Amino acid sequence: MKDPRITELAHNLLSHSCRLEKGQSVIIEGSHESKDLIIALVKRCYEIGAMPFVRLSHEQISRELLMGTTEEQTKLSCKYAKPLFEEASAYIGIGASSNVFETSDVPVENKNIYTKYYAKPIHKDIRVKKTKWVILRYPNPSMAQLAQSSLEAFSDFFFDVCNLDYTKMEAAMKPLKKLIERTDRVRIIATDTDLSFSIKGQKAVICSGRQNIPDGEIFTSPIKNSVNGKIRFNIPSLCKGIVHNDVTLEFKDGKVINASSSNTKALENELDSDEGARYIGEFAFGVNPFIAKPMYDTLFDEKMRGSIHLALGSCYEDASNGNKSQVHWDIVQSHEPEFGGGEIYFDDILIRKDGRFMIEELLGLNPENLK
Repeated sequence: MKDPRITELAHNLLSHSCRLEKGQSVIIEGSHESKDLIIALVKRCYEIGAMPFVRLSHEQISRELLMGTTEEQTKLSCKYAKPLFEEASAYIGIGASSNVFETSDVPVENKNIYTKYYAKPIHKDIRVKKTKWVILRYPNPSMAQLAQSSLEAFSDFFFDVCNLDYTKMEAAMKPLKKLIERTDRVRIIATDTDLSFSIKGQKAVICSGRQNIPDGEIFTSPIKNSVNGKIRFNIPSLCKGIVHNDVTLEFKDGKVINASSSNTKALENELDSDEGARYIGEFAFGVNPFIAKPMYDTLFDEKMRGSIHLALGSCYEDASNGNKSQVHWDIVQSHEPEFGGGEIYFDDILIRKDGRFMIEELLGLNPENLK
């Protein structure tokens, strides 16, 4: 019997996230593992009077293509995809990997070719700027395994996270947005961490189910050259098929001057991608009340309650600090007690301690008030 939660999710994606209307078109990208959701999306599109265009993928085929790709081939692939993306009103990208490490042995130079000549011009320059888009995952045994859960329990967790009341969350985020936009100095203190920077004059952006599912973050960007100090990220980060534990970064005048992780060589490869990769393009709070532990998936992990994350590389235009890079790598630090705790100060005022907001105007963002 079809799970009614899939129909609900499809409805939310098209109405709340993409705000799709009659006569508009939407690109739906996903694998065969997410076929039930893709079918539900197609049906709902036709009910609206919209036009769905489906692009199916398979990770082993994608790996094989990457193993032999060239700059010429990747540019052609981009050329063929551009007209569809330029004409689309909306985009839905569904990840459902059966092996998150499938591309771990693809040469770094091949991954960089794909990023520079396809991912950036198609996704960053067209999809992000010109469409109403949303990215999500879809539950499968591989994801359940990474979350150390049964598939049934993980599926229940997934739909709780993805179908929560994002309108309520958005309202609770507004005071934090206002506070960020009137703050100058930020200081983060945690285990092996004492990091400071300025966000003076920067915009803050609420993320409440419009572009990511699951969602639950509010982000801005530091003044590019203001980041100083050291931070150790206590949540594992999966980047291009490689797991990094204990990513530790030291900054001077905004730039990473020392870096280490459980795979320092791969970390340095990312930092050497271009000049902007050594600078921070995003600072964000995670507040999703249902996400309490990491699962090697940034889309979930960066929304963890009681967390913050920084992104190495490119900023977003709606909260820009001028940093440009082909890299945008979100790395997460949790401040909940089981991960060692932590404190965040805005202009010398403690606003969050051990993952819990401390000042009256932000109490609505604590987990018990969002569930």
